[in-house]
Amino acid sequence: MLRAWELVKKMTSDEKSLLLYFETCLVDAYGKADSRRMNKDDFDIAKKWNESGFVTFGRIKSKDIINNNTHWVRFSEEAWELAHKERRARCGRMLEKATYERVGVDGA
Repeated sequence: MLRAWELVKKMTSDEKSLLLYFETCLVDAYGKADSRRMNKDDFDIAKKWNESGFVTFGRIKSKDIINNNTHWVRFSEEAWELAHKERRARCGRMLEKATYERVGVDGA
């Protein structure tokens, strides 16, 4: 079986982006996703992941929709592990591009 980091490396950039969007939805929005932030490709990926059990994804009943959060998502353990790996990797890529001067403990 492939390790989490090997699986993340095999994901497309669209899959990585959706994985991190879903992670943010889970952490910051009670697992609710705003479909306005998703395109057709995202829905296709979510459907594929839902069918495989990687994530569970579905619509919220209309009476319970607040602030355009029209869908809900839940992660498998594997999805949590991969999201963590990709979140750390993305952070590293972003910090390499940082253009600000640091002041404080590790700055001057």
